[in-house]
Amino acid sequence: MLGYPHVRQALFAGLALLTAGCSSGAAETEQSSYEARIINADAEPGSWLSHGRDYAEQRFSPLDQVDVSNVGRLNLTWTYEFDTSRGQEATPIVADGVLYTTTAWSKVFAFDAASGKLLWSFDPKVPGKKGYDGCCDVVNRGVAVTDGKVYLGSFDGRLIALDAKTGKEIWSTLTVDPSQPYTITGAPRVVRGKVLIGNGGAEYGVRGYVSAYDAQTGKLAWRFYTVPNPEGKPDGAASDGIMAKLAGATWGANGKWKETGGGGTVWDAIVYDEELDQVLIGVGNGSPWNHKLRSGDDGDNLFLSSIVALDPDTGEYKWHYQETPGETWDFTASQNIILADLEIDGKQRQVMMQMPKNGFFFVIDRHTGVPISIKNVVPVNWAEGYDPKTWRPIVKHDARWDLTRKDWVALPSAFGAHNWHPMAFSPLTGLVYIPVQLVPFPYRDEKDFKFKPGHWNLGNDPHVMMGPRDKASLDGLKQVAKGELVAWDPVSQSPRWRVPQELPSNGGVLATAGNLVFQGTGSGEFRALRADTGEVLWTFKTPNGIIAPPISYAIDGQQYIAVMAGYGGSAGLSSPFPSGKGRQPNGRILVFKLDGTAKLPKVERVMLPANPPKEIWPASVIDRGEFLYGANCGLCHGPAAYNAGVLPDLRRSPYLTDKDAWQTIVHDGALEDQGMIGFANQLTPEEIESIRAFIGQRAQMLSDDEKGS
Repeated sequence: MLGYPHVRQALFAGLALLTAGCSSGAAETEQSSYEARIINADAEPGSWLSHGRDYAEQRFSPLDQVDVSNVGRLNLTWTYEFDTSRGQEATPIVADGVLYTTTAWSKVFAFDAASGKLLWSFDPKVPGKKGYDGCCDVVNRGVAVTDGKVYLGSFDGRLIALDAKTGKEIWSTLTVDPSQPYTITGAPRVVRGKVLIGNGGAEYGVRGYVSAYDAQTGKLAWRFYTVPNPEGKPDGAASDGIMAKLAGATWGANGKWKETGGGGTVWDAIVYDEELDQVLIGVGNGSPWNHKLRSGDDGDNLFLSSIVALDPDTGEYKWHYQETPGETWDFTASQNIILADLEIDGKQRQVMMQMPKNGFFFVIDRHTGVPISIKNVVPVNWAEGYDPKTWRPIVKHDARWDLTRKDWVALPSAFGAHNWHPMAFSPLTGLVYIPVQLVPFPYRDEKDFKFKPGHWNLGNDPHVMMGPRDKASLDGLKQVAKGELVAWDPVSQSPRWRVPQELPSNGGVLATAGNLVFQGTGSGEFRALRADTGEVLWTFKTPNGIIAPPISYAIDGQQYIAVMAGYGGSAGLSSPFPSGKGRQPNGRILVFKLDGTAKLPKVERVMLPANPPKEIWPASVIDRGEFLYGANCGLCHGPAAYNAGVLPDLRRSPYLTDKDAWQTIVHDGALEDQGMIGFANQLTPEEIESIRAFIGQRAQMLSDDEKGS
C-alpha cells in the first residue's frame, strides 16, 4: 500500500486518534505526531520530512507543477555558498517552511526554504586530524528532524540533538569508542521515539554496529552488533542471541578479524518498514577486505554484506539475507534500500529493492528476507549469477584473489557498480533510476600483511593500487571506467533505458510526478530527464561537480528543486579524473523554481602551475616513493598523483620544491588542523623524501604535458 494516498490518510487518522489519547506527556505526543506525518507524507507533498521523503525512501516527489512541458523554464531562485570545498552528500530535510541540511565536517544549516535566508548554523567543531580516519572524505549525508529537534551524526562519532528553531545544542551522546578510528557520515533516522545511527571505519580496523537512542534524552535504548565479539563473549546487546546461535560459527577460530574487529559497519542504509514494523539495515565490508586473512578462508562471515531486519523497539534479530557471502572485494550492502509494493506473477508483493556494490539488483520479500529475483544491472566478472534454489552467488574461482594468489582486476570493484549515491523509484513509471559506475580495481593477496591499528588494513597488496603510470595508461582507464544513469524495471529485471555519463561518479537521483528524473553529474551539470524515455530536457551548468541527491518541495503553491553541489567523497578524492580545471570551489546549495531569476556568482577555479623540484633523485628512490605514495597518500590525493581537484594536487604544491617545508607538513603535521596529519609514526624522513622525489617526477611529467599542449 506504499504510495497510495488514501491508505496513508487512513493510517494518519488512526495514529492521530492514538496520540490524542496518550497520557504520557506532550513531548511523546508531539514525537508521535511527527512520525505520523512521515507515514502520511503524501498528505503534505510539499514537505520532505525524512531522508528518503518518507519511510519507504523511494525518493519520489508527488509534486508535478514542474513537468516535461515546462522544465525548460526552471532556473535558479536562491543559492548559498558554504565554507568548504570538500564533498557535499547531504539530502536536505524540509519541514514547516524550513530547509535543514549539512555540509562537510558535519556542519548544520537551517534556511527559510522559500527565500534562502539563513536562519541559523551549527558547527560541532570536529577536530581536523579526525579527517584522516575517513576512508571517503569528511562528508555528511544529512540530519533527521522531529519533535522540535534536529539530529546530527558528527564525523567524530557524536549524536547531537539541536533545537530546531535556534540551532542550540540540547544534548550530545558519544556513540563510539573515541580511541578507535570510527566515523559517522550517514544520516540518522527517527523511528518510534528513537534515533538510529550507525558508523564507518571498517578499513581502519573497527567492529560495526547500529544503535538506537531515546529521541528526548539521548540515552542508549539498544545496540546490535553485526560482527561477533572477538573475545568470544556476550556484549549485553540485542545481537547476543543471534551471534551465539548463528553468526559466530561463520567466522572460524583463526584469522585477523580478531585483531581488526571484522568490519561490518552500518554506515548508510537504515530504513524503517512501518508496515511490517521492522528496521532494515545494510551492512558493509569486512576488515580486512581479504577474506583469507580475515577468517582463514573459513565461513560466510555474517553479517557482512547483508540486509538484516531488526525489531525497532528492542533491536532483536528478525531475519537476514547475505548478498555476498565471504565477501572479499569490498562489496558492501550499505547502499540505499527502497520499499515498495510490486505486482509480480499476478500477486502483490511487499518488497525491498537494493543495488549494492556487487553489480546485481535484488528484489527481496520483506516478510521473510528471501529473494524474489536477482539480476545483474552491469557486466560483472566475479560471479556467474545467483542459484535460484539457494540464492547464493555462483562465484568464479579466479575471482577469489585471496585463494588463487593471482592478480584479479574486478569489474565492478571496490568503487561499486552502485555506491552510496541514492537511487529513486517512481510508482508512476514502475522504474528504479540507478546512478551506475563501472571502475576496474586490482586485487592481489598481501603475503606479509600486518595489522596497523588506525590505518588502512585491506590485505590487498599496495603494489597493485598505485594507479596509472602515464597519460597513455590514464587515457586507457578512461575508456574502461564508465558512468550511467539506468532506468531499471524491477519486475522484469531489465533496463528500460541507459544514459551515459562523462565521469563514473555522479549524483543521486530524484523522481517526480512531473515525469521527470533529476540528477547532477560529477563533471558539473544538473539535469532533468524524461522519466519514461531518458531524454535530457534541461541542464544547468555548475562550477562544482554534483554527487548529492536532489529533493523537491513546495512553499505557497510553488514547487522547488534543491541539490547540494560539491564534488568529493571516495571517488572524488581517489579518482584520477579531474572534475573541471583546478581546485574545486566551495560547495553550495542550489535551489530552482520555474522562472527563477537568481544567478550564480562568477567562480574562478584556481589552477596552480606544475612545480617540479630541481633535485635529481636515483630511480631506486623514485620507485620506493611511488610505492609509499600508493600505500599512504593516493587515497586522498589521487592515484599516481593524478588529482580530481578536491584536495591539493601535490604536483602543483608550492611546498614540493622546499624539502624542509615538505617535512614539516608530512612528517610533523603542520597542517593537522586542516585534516593533513603528520606521518612521523609511520614514515621516516628518508621515506617522506622519497615520496617527494616521486611526486617531483610526476610534476615534471605534468609540466612537460602542459607545455606540449
